[in-house]
Amino acid sequence: MLQLFKMSFRDLGRNRRRSFFSALAVSVGLMILMLMSSVINGEMGSAIQGAIILETGHIQVRAASYDQNKSSLKWEDLVVNPDQIASQISVLPQVKAATPRLYASGFISAGNQSAGARIYGIDPASAANDPYRLGIISGSYLKADDSAGLLIGKPSAEKLHLKAGDNVSLSVNTANGDVAEQTFIVRGIYSTNTSSFDSATIFLPLTKAQTITQAQNRASTVFVLLKDASYTEAVASALKGSDLKVLTWKDLNPLILDWETQANSYISILYLIILAIAASVIINTLIMSVYERTREIGILSAIGMRGGRIMVLFLAESTLLAVGGVLMGVVLGVVSAYLFNIHGFYIGNMGLTGFTVADTIFAKLTLNDTINLSILTFIVTILAGLYPAIMASRLQPVEALRAEK
Repeated sequence: MLQLFKMSFRDLGRNRRRSFFSALAVSVGLMILMLMSSVINGEMGSAIQGAIILETGHIQVRAASYDQNKSSLKWEDLVVNPDQIASQISVLPQVKAATPRLYASGFISAGNQSAGARIYGIDPASAANDPYRLGIISGSYLKADDSAGLLIGKPSAEKLHLKAGDNVSLSVNTANGDVAEQTFIVRGIYSTNTSSFDSATIFLPLTKAQTITQAQNRASTVFVLLKDASYTEAVASALKGSDLKVLTWKDLNPLILDWETQANSYISILYLIILAIAASVIINTLIMSVYERTREIGILSAIGMRGGRIMVLFLAESTLLAVGGVLMGVVLGVVSAYLFNIHGFYIGNMGLTGFTVADTIFAKLTLNDTINLSILTFIVTILAGLYPAIMASRLQPVEALRAEK
């Protein structure tokens, strides 16, 4: 077997340029596969992580009748004494933060311009709200007793030409179905680098949101962040058993999870297309080698080399091309993913509903994907050499010797 590999290496060296570009085709195919996989992983990871941190948390505890699509403020749809429930959840060792949130809808006006708004009533001191506190780019963060201030996202501030310290009019739906209107001061402008979220979300201190919406000591949900997502099912099971509904991040983000499944299906088709292109290059290379070495194959057959060994000889050549191509492809794939991550790929606000996608996508290359794609590319390259190898093994010595005369 070692002798066959030596012969294969020598045969590939006869036309080094063709052999190099054949291996390069394999390596480029693998590099594209690795980059595509890392970008998909980065995008989906960003969407899920962004949704968890900004909107859904790992777990939410709600009233059984609450409908998040309607942002209902009816008392029967809200959680009573949410601070007490949040305190009880916070003592669990897996919990990073548990805090009440009140959701309402309305619109904000400044001068002759107005825009729709999602109002979040939050406890400013909770660690669950750190993304908004750390995202302040102008002005200051909210205080729990601030009854006249709000936070507004950068896109909305730019649209309404607002800056920190400006007065705005905020109209909010209330628990009894009316609309309450009040003038607020823009305490700060924030950015989470997620335009789809920042463009419509306004923050008020929880106590002020409860007052203006007439929700009193009630909240839409108790928002729970865990120290690790792997604790989700265990904590959710521990919280069940009351009249309240316990939802996990998977329950709250079905659209993202469905899209991830579909994306993986489509990406698999692209994988096959790219690998088919790389395989066709290997097939053409080895077929050309068979035609060029027809007389040599005839001589080998005439002196007693069996067809099986001739087939193995050509499979050894495809193996060497696969090894060289995979090694180069891994290097190119790692480098391309690293370069992609230096600045990322800016997509801005794509206008997707149901998604919390960051404005910039970064690649996330995993060791598991690198290994799996490398093995897949190697196998496909070996299989690509099977047809030329069979073709060479079936050449008859007399016909092969005549072909070169």
